[in-house]
Amino acid sequence: MAANAPRAPNLVEVDGRRRISLGSLAEHERYLATVEDDGTIVLTPAVVMSVAEAQLMASGETARAIDEFLDDPSTGKSRSRPKRASRA
Repeated sequence: MAANAPRAPNLVEVDGRRRISLGSLAEHERYLATVEDDGTIVLTPAVVMSVAEAQLMASGETARAIDEFLDDPSTGKSRSRPKRASRA
């Protein structure tokens, strides 16, 4: 089946604790769930990332630099860590 081909509907039932098992329907590990006005529940695949990762991804310039580096690692800049002060 093609990746974007529509699938036949599957009946799922809410258990006594109002839970639904997605079983083999779930292709991802995490989803954001939204409930539409008509009661439709929409599950959108999601990932968890740190605040720092989110800030980097939100920066268009940083995201572009990362993409360029992944396309051609020789464009990257190497830098060393600052030396720690010795403990006396």
